[in-house]
Amino acid sequence: MKIAHISDIHAAEAHFLPELAENVIAKLNALAPEILVVTGDLTDAGYPHEFERARRFIERIACDISLVIPGNHDVRNVGYLGFEASFGPRSKLERHRGVTLVGLDSTQPDLDEGHVGGDKYEWLEQCLTQHPDDLKVVALHHHVLPVPKTGRERNILTDAGDLLEILMRSHVDLVLCGHRHVPWVWNLNGMVIANAGTACSNRVKWQIPQSFNLIELDDRKKGVVEIFRISARGEQELVFSTRHKEEVT
Repeated sequence: MKIAHISDIHAAEAHFLPELAENVIAKLNALAPEILVVTGDLTDAGYPHEFERARRFIERIACDISLVIPGNHDVRNVGYLGFEASFGPRSKLERHRGVTLVGLDSTQPDLDEGHVGGDKYEWLEQCLTQHPDDLKVVALHHHVLPVPKTGRERNILTDAGDLLEILMRSHVDLVLCGHRHVPWVWNLNGMVIANAGTACSNRVKWQIPQSFNLIELDDRKKGVVEIFRISARGEQELVFSTRHKEEVT
């Protein structure tokens, strides 16, 4: 099974790159993932026309199931209402072929800082224990661990410690994040944490090109086998592997 993980498309005229977006759509459709996860910042300022552009972009990616959650840019200017109108609840639960997918809203209106909050903890644990034999995937916008090459650390979840404890105790296999536009992979005691860069915007860090992640799962062993980082122009790099007993970032 393949999961495509994209993030931070920033579908606003000043930052969205239509040519790269077309490349991303074509590449994803050629890869034919069963699951698409989009970890927020679909827009730049939460305006209706930006949500409409983001929705058209995502609808063109062929997959069996998609999980879309908001980022901090999406809840600006009362954008959380626009997100719900376009993509449904900000936190959500999906299940597909033995994979439990939990999308977790980590945003706060008009604030860049991430916070899950105690009001979601019980719901999250319930989602993760409904099917204990499933492979468990949790997606949220803000990253749960510091990411290299992002400058001074000030945007990690304010309650990252509490959330990580729940994720570890619930035996989550894979955590997907976005936010800082720097792709990276961590293996934390067997739980794989993958950040995605920006897929098709010009909001890139120095010498870090636009990219997205492709995750391959092992249905039999219920684990992550490989993660590939794929640039918006099509170059592919293996960044995590249990098949070859190696991890690279």
